[in-house]
Amino acid sequence: MTMNMIIQTHNVELTDWLRQYVEKKIGRLEKYMPDIDEVRVELREEPTRSASDRAVAQVTLRSRRTILRAEERSGDMFASIDAVSDKLERRIRRFKGKRARNHKRAIAEANIIEETISPVAELLMEEEQPVDGGIVRTKRFEVYPMDPLEAIEQMELLGHDFFVFLNADEGQINVLYRRRTGDYGLLQPVIA
Repeated sequence: MTMNMIIQTHNVELTDWLRQYVEKKIGRLEKYMPDIDEVRVELREEPTRSASDRAVAQVTLRSRRTILRAEERSGDMFASIDAVSDKLERRIRRFKGKRARNHKRAIAEANIIEETISPVAELLMEEEQPVDGGIVRTKRFEVYPMDPLEAIEQMELLGHDFFVFLNADEGQINVLYRRRTGDYGLLQPVIA
């Protein structure tokens, strides 16, 4: 099965040469992860103070139950594409290595902390930031049943500090987040 590649540009002209280069560099990732369903490539030029990081290449890979995302910046779009391709290749290899390890060992290393205070109380303890407007972006995404260890892997692969998932053990939506200490917290909402 061939993966579906979508290339979007912002302030960048998508020439045939650039399109072929992206398809070649990003397409080679399929040999490391053959179950890729969709690849979204976003190429953009951003006005920054430093010319060495204006060319941005962001790639999101989606397979049946995994999402991998990486972004790289440089002064040249082709260099950004090379760097993001290499970064994703390393992440895929690391992801496959983690999946092959013993599940019990991962449980010991995960160090998931279940919070005893309510999520609302914890959110109120954080500093309030002044809000100029309302919601500026909405994202919809599919959630798959997974255990908290799989959620940690997904969060790490995405490079995020939090991850929303359907907890297979509880049958409810949970939020996993990275704490300042480097370990993880798990929010399990309870309807009042």
